[in-house]
Amino acid sequence: MTMARGRNYEKQIKEEAVSLVIDQGKSKADVAREMEIPKSTVANWVDQYRDKGTDAFVGSGNLSAEKQSEKDLQKRLRDLEEENKILKKAMRIFTNDQR
Repeated sequence: MTMARGRNYEKQIKEEAVSLVIDQGKSKADVAREMEIPKSTVANWVDQYRDKGTDAFVGSGNLSAEKQSEKDLQKRLRDLEEENKILKKAMRIFTNDQR
């Protein structure tokens, strides 16, 4: 029943395991046995879900809203720093041409 690639489980599998524990009240050990996943892995998923809610399993290549916002701000900062360097170079060129 596991749809894993190596040791990376699909988001759907993680959500299913967490749902069985939280919503249906099954034990982590029972869910782990049924899904053929280590009990510690199921326990980690449940802890992550309780800590982060729906952002716990953002999926492969996707970031949580907070991480995406941070990444966007870092990119914006790099862009502004680059623009600033270009403007400084242009200013030097124009001021040297006028002399």
